[in-house]
Amino acid sequence: MRRVPELSSLLSVVFLLPPPLNEEPGSKRRSEQPEDPSPATAEEKAASLGTKKLSANNSEEKKKCHTPCDFQAKMLREEKHHMCRNLQNSLVEYARSTKKMIRNMMDDHQSSLDYLSNQVNELMSRVMLLNADLSKKPIDVFPHRAVQSHGLDCSDIKDTIGSVTKTPSGLYIIHPEGSSYPFEVLCEMEFRGGGWTVIQKRTEGLVEFQRTWSDYLDGFGDLEGEFWLGLRKIFHIINQKTASFMLYVGLESEDDTYAYASYDNFWLEDEACAFKIHLGRYSGNAGDAFRGYQKEDNQNTLPFSTYDMDNDGCNPFCSVQEQPIKSCSNISGKTGWWFSQCGLANLNGVHRVTRRMLSTKIRWDTWTMDGKPIKIKSVSMKIRRTYF
Repeated sequence: MRRVPELSSLLSVVFLLPPPLNEEPGSKRRSEQPEDPSPATAEEKAASLGTKKLSANNSEEKKKCHTPCDFQAKMLREEKHHMCRNLQNSLVEYARSTKKMIRNMMDDHQSSLDYLSNQVNELMSRVMLLNADLSKKPIDVFPHRAVQSHGLDCSDIKDTIGSVTKTPSGLYIIHPEGSSYPFEVLCEMEFRGGGWTVIQKRTEGLVEFQRTWSDYLDGFGDLEGEFWLGLRKIFHIINQKTASFMLYVGLESEDDTYAYASYDNFWLEDEACAFKIHLGRYSGNAGDAFRGYQKEDNQNTLPFSTYDMDNDGCNPFCSVQEQPIKSCSNISGKTGWWFSQCGLANLNGVHRVTRRMLSTKIRWDTWTMDGKPIKIKSVSMKIRRTYF
């Protein structure tokens, strides 16, 4: 009777023991369940397994490529930045060296120009001193001086010396082509671009223009005052083979008004032809007095004439204001000019200026007011090279 309780106690202990550690709850049930033998389920599992493996492989490849690609891109960026910086530095250095070289060249040229300019200024100062000494002596008929010249004419001086240093207006020595001697002239370097050679100037009536043929040939007066340069000198200047010239006539009236007449292609025939004048196209506001209004007024292509060398064509006489005239020079105060039936122009006419009155026979009769010729107080004739 005592053994039965012991057995029941043992069984109760057995049933109360926990299951084995290597077995999970419910494993028996899973193993007991029958596997699905259907082929569709196996293919799906195989595809799913392949997808997982491929995804895992791609993930591993990305992990492997990510780090090297970033490194390579970084290296390329750094290399590009390094090349750009080197190129920029090279360009800056090249610009600096080029700028320095150009500056050095400019400094060298400027030094040369300064040296030449100083030399020219020194020579000009010497010439001015010589001219000052000469101007102290009264000049009546211009002598021939064998001295060194500055150029062929005032235009040539302006183009040569004027390209190095500023050339002021004043007296210069020129030696034109064809002339056997140099001579002094008055150059205007500021008027209308400069380079003008003044061939005649009248302001105060202090110099007499009632002169002989010989005086008009060689010139007379004071180059710093009133003068006539001389037909021979004018001929040598404007008949140079390498240049053509224009003539400018500047007029000032008694009431201080101004007018001008300009002619291109101005030249003279030689002494054997009595320096016949030739004028090109006219421009200005004083009228073309050289050609006048009528055919008989035309003084273009006419020879120069004085009272002792009569070339005015009044043979046996000319009609002036319906009066017979034998000599245009004689009725013009024995002055010299290119006369044609006496014409409408004579810039060498008798000039008298006093405090009370202006008595003048300087004529440019196409410059009029209210139908009457204007009284001329001062006049100048200038020539300059024509540039094409």
